[in-house]
Amino acid sequence: MHLSDRITGSFVATLGVLAAYGGSRLPPVPGQDIGPSAFPILIGVGLILCGLLIAAGIGHSFEEEAEADLAVVEGPPEYASTKAPLTYRLRALLPPGLLLFYVVAVDRLGFVPTAAIMIFIASVAFGAKLRVALPLAALASVAIHLIFYKLLRVPLPAGLLPMPW
Repeated sequence: MHLSDRITGSFVATLGVLAAYGGSRLPPVPGQDIGPSAFPILIGVGLILCGLLIAAGIGHSFEEEAEADLAVVEGPPEYASTKAPLTYRLRALLPPGLLLFYVVAVDRLGFVPTAAIMIFIASVAFGAKLRVALPLAALASVAIHLIFYKLLRVPLPAGLLPMPW
């Protein structure tokens, strides 16, 4: 089933409006210029812009050109009429599964180990090699913790591996 760009773009823009509206309703933090509403509003505005660009069809010609170039080089795909294997279809369940894992594990393990496990699993599932997935999981989880803790001032569970800051 294929949805038109107008439908998917409108859906993404609507999600952006809801995120920005929800973020704007968050109360400010006394003594801080940037409160908890800044991040949801920023994400909402980005989603609105991307959704409108998708709905307008901007960039669609690039996809057609890339598909035409690929067809010239490789020829028509041999498996065009067959369905994708079950493992590829089950990848759609990976993000909600990782979110459930986060909810269950973050209090026991802490943010950094939980985020590292999630990043590693997602990286490997989507095709990264181990020599890329392992450093990415280690460095990204620490960088995300640093951003949330120092820049956004959001306390995260320390767990098994407390950060020195």
